[in-house]
Amino acid sequence: MDNQPNNPLHGVKLADIVTKLEAKLGWEGMAAHVDVRCFQNDPSVKSSLKFLRKTPWAREKVEQLYIDTFINNDLADDGTFQWKSIKK
Repeated sequence: MDNQPNNPLHGVKLADIVTKLEAKLGWEGMAAHVDVRCFQNDPSVKSSLKFLRKTPWAREKVEQLYIDTFINNDLADDGTFQWKSIKK
């Protein structure tokens, strides 16, 4: 197994990412940061995972949101967020 000391997502499952983001931001907050229907219309972890596994660009944005929220702490207390390392 390869060791990835510089990868902040190493060992973190996509299901854990979605669950933690939903607990911190809620579905509305996630939809505000990543504009995808799976966060807007009848959201669930299961439907979100299905979509994110098929859609690399959306998964990349969700992963970056997770990194900036929990690793870099770039999400302010009022919920505002600015993309830094990924283009819109």
